[in-house]
Amino acid sequence: TGCQKDSEAIVSIALHPTNANILYVATNDAVYKTRDGGRLWERFPSFSARRVTTVAIDPQLPATIYAGTMGDAVYKSPDGGQHWLPHNVGLKEHVSFVNQFVFHPALSEKIYAATTVGAFYTKDAGREWEERMNGMKEVHIVTSIAIDPKDPTILYGGTTGGIYRSDDAAMSWKKVNTGLIPESELMASMALGVNAIEVDRTNPDVVYAGTTKGLFRTANKGAAWARIGQSLPEPFVSSIVIHPTQPSVIYIGGPGGVWKSTDSGVTWQAMNQGLTTLNVRALALSPQNSQTLYVGTNGSGLYRSTDGGATWTPLPLTPTPARN
Repeated sequence: TGCQKDSEAIVSIALHPTNANILYVATNDAVYKTRDGGRLWERFPSFSARRVTTVAIDPQLPATIYAGTMGDAVYKSPDGGQHWLPHNVGLKEHVSFVNQFVFHPALSEKIYAATTVGAFYTKDAGREWEERMNGMKEVHIVTSIAIDPKDPTILYGGTTGGIYRSDDAAMSWKKVNTGLIPESELMASMALGVNAIEVDRTNPDVVYAGTTKGLFRTANKGAAWARIGQSLPEPFVSSIVIHPTQPSVIYIGGPGGVWKSTDSGVTWQAMNQGLTTLNVRALALSPQNSQTLYVGTNGSGLYRSTDGGATWTPLPLTPTPARN
């Protein structure tokens, strides 16, 4: 059926912070929610005429869900997805593509959004947005954002022109591309997209960046980067997950599937048993159980692992029976 085909590309996964049975996924054409750990799924009627590109759960008010779209900016649901309202005041007319939402670690009404027309910030849970591009003017496309969990005034912005760091809560940005891409190469083509940035929660000086041209690591807040994972067969990295309490354990996803390192990225092992498509778009690690991971593929839907990525089981988006 047509429906089945649509749900085969999973672009975003959001896990509930405290209830392991609740998760949301965005496919190319809809947002789905499960309340029973993935057995049955509710498909929300289209709240936007456009494609949903990312979905995020407010970590402190988990009934509040944000969805970013392509060409229709931000929608928010206050009630677990039952109702959605546009939250676009201050965003550029039809922000073309929302790539990611990042919440302040202590005050979740403060949110940063990475979009194809720049970085934006709201201090009131999306009621109003402000552009935050000072110092980043030569690029427009912000692909990813990460926030330092111990000092939330420090942020990293991944762009089509490498990485910028802010030390003042995104009021200003400075380029931190040393070791990432030479300036000459950058000026020629803006050719380095930074798809994912993750900060080590136990030592936030350590940051990982997944790019279109490889995986990089810094141990000094981006002052200098070193390429790691050169043994990986595919340089394109779409997603990174770091174990919350054992930061030497890292997972990455990309067109070459899922790879795991247990030594901070020195060596890598393929973790693809059970996946029928290796093109990985999204990765998520359960906040309740670090052995449980979810992967969203670009061709065969959603999978779950309960053994730290060793094996994967498909989770088809089976619809919840209609209520009469």
